[in-house]
Amino acid sequence: RRGALALPSSPCLPPLPQLRPHPTEKRTHIVSQQHGMTVTKTLQEGEAEPQCHSFCYSRAKLRGLLLEGAGLLLLRVLARRQTMPPDLVFPAIDTEGDLCTSSY
Repeated sequence: RRGALALPSSPCLPPLPQLRPHPTEKRTHIVSQQHGMTVTKTLQEGEAEPQCHSFCYSRAKLRGLLLEGAGLLLLRVLARRQTMPPDLVFPAIDTEGDLCTSSY
């Protein structure tokens, strides 16, 4: 046909390996202490040994900290009120356990 593109023939690719379920468990444990807060993240993939990482943050850095559950609740309240205060920013902890900011 006029104007039709001819695609080059592709080499034969090997079959993909069968995928099996690979359970992954992630846990975050947060403990408030006198000096601040300790966050322990645990990751276990399949039958491998769990990997643990701990982070400590001072109270000064955590002032106004918004944890994940509180953030979801705040979003629901703001949606219900149908209003958004300008420049609403809170300190938060990301999925890696690092301190970041959460803006709304």
